Amino acid sequence: MTTSNYATERETAEGKVFTVTGGDWDQVVSGTDPINDERIVVNMGPQHPSTHGVLRLILELEGETVREVRSVVGYLHTGIEKNLEYRNWVQGSTFVTRMDYLSPLFNETAYALAVEKLLGITDDITERATTIRVLMMELNRISSHLVWLATTGMELGAISIMLYGFREREYILDIFETITGLRMNHAYVRPGGVAQDVPDDAIVKIRKFLKMMPKKLKEYEDLLSGQPIWTERTKNVAVLDVTACVALGVTGPVLRSAGLAWDLRKTMPYCGYETYEFDVPTHTDGDVWGRYLVRLAEIRESLKLVEQAVDRLAKPGPVMVSDKKIAWPAQLAIGVDGMGNSLEHVAKIMGQSMESLIHHFKLVTEGFRVPPGQVYVGIESPRGELGVHAVSDGGTRPYRVHYREPSFVNLQALPAMAEGGLIADVIAGGASLDPVMGGCDR
Repeated sequence: MTTSNYATERETAEGKVFTVTGGDWDQVVSGTDPINDERIVVNMGPQHPSTHGVLRLILELEGETVREVRSVVGYLHTGIEKNLEYRNWVQGSTFVTRMDYLSPLFNETAYALAVEKLLGITDDITERATTIRVLMMELNRISSHLVWLATTGMELGAISIMLYGFREREYILDIFETITGLRMNHAYVRPGGVAQDVPDDAIVKIRKFLKMMPKKLKEYEDLLSGQPIWTERTKNVAVLDVTACVALGVTGPVLRSAGLAWDLRKTMPYCGYETYEFDVPTHTDGDVWGRYLVRLAEIRESLKLVEQAVDRLAKPGPVMVSDKKIAWPAQLAIGVDGMGNSLEHVAKIMGQSMESLIHHFKLVTEGFRVPPGQVYVGIESPRGELGVHAVSDGGTRPYRVHYREPSFVNLQALPAMAEGGLIADVIAGGASLDPVMGGCDR
C-alpha cells in the first residue's frame, strides 16, 4: 500500500486548505469539505440605479444559478394613501400623482373617475374633458414605455438606446409642461374634468411629435431587433406563460406578451375608449423579447389614439362640469412664482359679491361633500391594471383610498421568472416587468 507524499488537507487560521496534485475538484473535496454543497445568499440592492426605484432582492445562488428569490419592498414608502384621509377630495389629486411617478396622469385619472362615480356625475363629464384625459394618458403611456426601453437597454448594456429613449421622452414632458405647467406630478386631471384646456401651441407640438415618433421607433428597431447580443439577452429569458400570469395576477404588457389580449381599454372601456380605433398587441413567447415587442407595438397604437384625440379637440367645449358646487374654480396662468390662478380670475372672484367669495373660499378650503359609499375603478396603465378602491363616509375627505398597483402585484412574478435561471437574467427579467417602486410603495 502506497501513501501520497502530499497532505490532502490541513486546517489553518483561514480555514481548510487543500493540496491538490491532480484529479477532479469535486472528488477531492467531497466528504471532507462541509460547505461544498452550501448555497450563497447575495443581496441585490437595495439601490436605485438598476432597479427602477429602491428594490432589494435576496438571491440564493448555487454558482451562477438562482435557486431562490425573495423581493423586499417598502424602501420608498411615502404614506400617500394615508395622507389622502387628511385632505379634501380635490387635493387628493396632488398626492396620487406622485405614486407611480412615470405615469402620473394615470394615477390622477383613476382617482378622478372613482370620485366622480361616488358623486354620481360620471355621465356629466364633458366630452372635451374626457378627450383630453385620453390624449394625456396615451402621451404618458408613450413616455413611460420610452423610459422602460431606455433603462432596460442600459441594464443590458445598450447605452445608446438609453440616450435615445430619454431624448424622445423629453419632448413629451415639454408638451406636458405646456399644458399643465409641470413636467411631472401635474394634479391636472381633477374630479369633474381637467384643470384647464389644452393651449394651441401644445397642439402644434403634439402634431410635430406624431410626425417625428414613427421614424424614431424604426431607428430603435434597427438598433436592437437584429442585434445578436440583444436577442441573446432577451429571447427565452425570464419566461412566464399565460397560466402563470393569470395565477399571479400579472396584467399589462407582461400578460399580453404571453398571448392573452386583456386590455381594460377594450375589455372594460372607460373614458370613451370604445369610440377609438386601436388594436391590442400580443405575443406568444412570454419572454423578455416578447415584452419588448409588445411595448414597441403599444407605442404605435398610442400614437394612433393621440392623433384621433387631437382631431376631436378641434370642436371646442368646456373642460369641467357645470355644477359650481363641484367644479374647482380655476383659470390658471404662469406667473413669476410658478403656475396659479390668473390675476384677472382672482380679481373677478374678489369683485363679484361677498357670497361668491365665501363660496369660493369654502370650496377651496373645505371642499365638496361626497355621498357615503364605496367604488372600485380600474384603468389600463402602462404596467397593467391600475385600480382605485375609494370609500366615502359622506364627508369632505376620503375615508379610505387604496390603489391596486400593478408594479406591486407584478413583482411577485419575479421568483417564478428567475429561479432556475442565471443571475444575469434576474436583471433582464426584473426590468421586463417594468416596476416603478414609487407606485409599489405608496
